Amino acid sequence: MLKTEPVVLSAVARSVVDETIRQHCEHRKWRLEAVNVRPTHVHVVVRAPRGKPELIMGQFKSWSTRRLRESGLFLAQPVLWTKHGSTRYLWQESDVPAAVRYVLEMPDEAARYRKAPWES
Repeated sequence: MLKTEPVVLSAVARSVVDETIRQHCEHRKWRLEAVNVRPTHVHVVVRAPRGKPELIMGQFKSWSTRRLRESGLFLAQPVLWTKHGSTRYLWQESDVPAAVRYVLEMPDEAARYRKAPWES
């Protein structure tokens, strides 16, 4: 039920999103455990004691969009992210290492997306 073509993040765009998430975590004093910015989605494991995952995800999306536009990327695309996304609470300390491993050890899918549609 997509209204537009899916957004595919180039290597440069992925780098902007990665750095934005890292800076935002530092600013908020959140502990970033893992981040993996993929061509078509982003995975993050973050410790934010008083933050709800949905609000944290919204902040990551907002700031990433702002930085991508400031960088001259995605100026014409009105929507970059899905309306929501998948969020999970990690209730037990023992859940964190598995989540970090999942985020960091995912097979690289970048080969499927050599260039974004607007890149030549």
